[in-house]
Amino acid sequence: MHILLKVLSVTCIAMLAFSAGAQDAPQHLKSIQLNAGMHLIRAEVATTPGELQKGLMFRRDLNTNDGMLFVFEVPQPQCFWMKNTPTPLTIAFIADDGTIVNLADMAPFSERTHCSAKPVRFTLEMNQGWFNKHGIKPGFKLSGAPFKN
Repeated sequence: MHILLKVLSVTCIAMLAFSAGAQDAPQHLKSIQLNAGMHLIRAEVATTPGELQKGLMFRRDLNTNDGMLFVFEVPQPQCFWMKNTPTPLTIAFIADDGTIVNLADMAPFSERTHCSAKPVRFTLEMNQGWFNKHGIKPGFKLSGAPFKN
């Protein structure tokens, strides 16, 4: 009986360690194409509570035109931080029609919150500076399947 308890104890510890390691792994989600004028964006789409919560945590890098689109059920003020996120990002808070409401640069690992200027259903995280490099500012309209154009 004593040996069985030791085996069960070691098995439980191994399972917990594996589970913790899986939580620290970056997620890779199904992607869609968005358009920012003549620029194409490949956006992974986060929709479930777990996907929305994890976002780009633990992701060390993104390709130049890659990002993550967060899709919420209803428009409401959205706030984000960079806990466990090593890549500097810029977040766009986006209205239902694809219009960028506001942008915010976010520092790696920072727990400072960045919020939408008004209620929105969509946010898009890209490498920091991507929007600026392409001349995209608040008021610019993105297009793609999720937006009511």
